[in-house]
Amino acid sequence: MNLKPKNFVKKLQFYLATHFGWLVILLLGSTLRLRLEGQKYFEQLSTTGKGIVFALWHGRMLVPIFLHRRQGIVALVSQHLDGEMIAQTLFRLGYQTIRGSSTRGGKEAFHKMVASLKQRKWCAVIPDGPRGPRHHFKPGTVYMAQQSGAYILPLTFSAEKKIQFNSWDRFVLPKPFSKTVVIYGKPFYINPELKGKSLIRLVQQIETQMIKLEKAADAYFSK
Repeated sequence: MNLKPKNFVKKLQFYLATHFGWLVILLLGSTLRLRLEGQKYFEQLSTTGKGIVFALWHGRMLVPIFLHRRQGIVALVSQHLDGEMIAQTLFRLGYQTIRGSSTRGGKEAFHKMVASLKQRKWCAVIPDGPRGPRHHFKPGTVYMAQQSGAYILPLTFSAEKKIQFNSWDRFVLPKPFSKTVVIYGKPFYINPELKGKSLIRLVQQIETQMIKLEKAADAYFSK
């Protein structure tokens, strides 16, 4: 599989992203004045001995990546070119990656993620990735948690001073030295007997809660 770009500009972007993206995250993250909310949920789950699926929206991945670096988390990353840049960056920050998405390599990646969760590993999934629609919670994350007995832990962030790009995911980049809040939401355990319309309603409930969590993060510094 050839995931390298072909024209010069994209080759340069690819080179910079894969070689220096991790360093930018480290340098920027080290300047942020981080505040953690809902951390009790993460601490409680970390003592259960069960797998954890960190669920976060595509546009809100940057600060959680910095915060949870070097913890051996297994991240699901697409096989697209953008995914290759993310995978190489994550590797340099101490993550493991499993490659696949709903559009390419998804079935094999799904089974590998379930196997990792059954081994009580912590995993990370972006349920509206790799290319949207924004804030649409694809059900694969719920199926992973249900088949493995893992918990889904919603996670997001916002910053007092930030740049929000006009991309499909409205990607958020906190400005250096900004006050930044990371919020963990209430975890979800998926009953193994749940199916059909009841399972779909739960997927919609998690989606709604994650959107509310993001709004709460954005409103945090306007209190």
